Amino acid sequence: MAPAMRKSLIVGKVRSWLHRLLVCGLLVVSVAGWTADEHAIPDLTVHEWGTFTAIAGKDGRAAEWLPLGFPRYPASTDLPQFVEHINGVNFKLGLRGTIRMETPVLYFYSPRDVTVSARVSFSKGLITEWYPHADRVQPAGALSDASLSKLLADGSIAWNHVAVSPNLAGEFPSDVQSNRYYAARETASSPVRVQTSAGEQQEKFLFYRGVSASPLPIFAKLTSSGQLVVKSLSGDEIPNAILFERRGERAGYRFIGAVTGETGVDPPVLNGNLDSLYSDLEEILVGQGLYRDEAHAMVETWKDSWFEEGSRLIYIVPRSFIDNVLPLTIDPAPEQIVRVFVGRLEIVTPATAVAVTGAVARNDQATLNKYGRFLEPILQTVGQGH
Repeated sequence: MAPAMRKSLIVGKVRSWLHRLLVCGLLVVSVAGWTADEHAIPDLTVHEWGTFTAIAGKDGRAAEWLPLGFPRYPASTDLPQFVEHINGVNFKLGLRGTIRMETPVLYFYSPRDVTVSARVSFSKGLITEWYPHADRVQPAGALSDASLSKLLADGSIAWNHVAVSPNLAGEFPSDVQSNRYYAARETASSPVRVQTSAGEQQEKFLFYRGVSASPLPIFAKLTSSGQLVVKSLSGDEIPNAILFERRGERAGYRFIGAVTGETGVDPPVLNGNLDSLYSDLEEILVGQGLYRDEAHAMVETWKDSWFEEGSRLIYIVPRSFIDNVLPLTIDPAPEQIVRVFVGRLEIVTPATAVAVTGAVARNDQATLNKYGRFLEPILQTVGQGH
């Protein structure tokens, strides 16, 4: 065979071989794409909001405390009776950690009926309350009083069959005056249904709470001059922050804006208008991706708690921190998942230290009740020479 002909045959075989590889590759990509599409719902949207509550220690980092409260001053139990609790009891005292995760709610939006599963795990933490009924909450069984940092595995919760039903004409009481839980229902989200052994449960969202020993992504420490030094510990931008203070009927706040490097903040002047603050905070939440009715529901749920006696940072938690510490899986995958968490970091200012130590000396229960579950870490910080 002539060399030219032999070369032509070889080139033809190579081209044929490459063509087959290309076809197979396209087929694999096509099948992979088809499989992915089969497990995704392009017109499903999921939005979530929640709060990470903590208290800054003398070193500026989140201090270890009893986030569920201690016997005389337990954390709030103002949840409806139908909400389920870890170990079947309202609260487990004695679990020391850094974060009290309060009222995350998962909203679903779909133009048609769909069924999804949802799973959340909490790094160095536990899920303590939830509704509707979950298929699995780990760890199972009784828990001993201990530091959450010593947990052998991360806590988690899973709902395996959540029916999202946009046309469900269920009744969802929204008497906010009787219970803060109900404010979260005031949105246009699609109702959800979960089957249990006792019958069907319906709600406007999936609700859960928890506690954790994870470190926070923010640092806040008072200087000797009274300034608050704030910075991000994770390297990620804190999208927005507000320094708030309340003493009796007088309150004030100072907008800090985004925080990355070290920022010094002067204490606010106590002449602020809370209604204006509520409105501004709603705008910040909308800017982070929440729908307006969701932002309003979040502020209505927590405004009496966020803006009570004392001094604190109210800040937007970086999305990367949320996804790392509280990973969420929805299957089939929604087109969009928005997660907006507000951090509440208590600051033990000299005014707080004087108020609490004086109230302890006088046995002034009215003042002590204002600080409630934060009393133990406040007194601990004061004892460190704050």
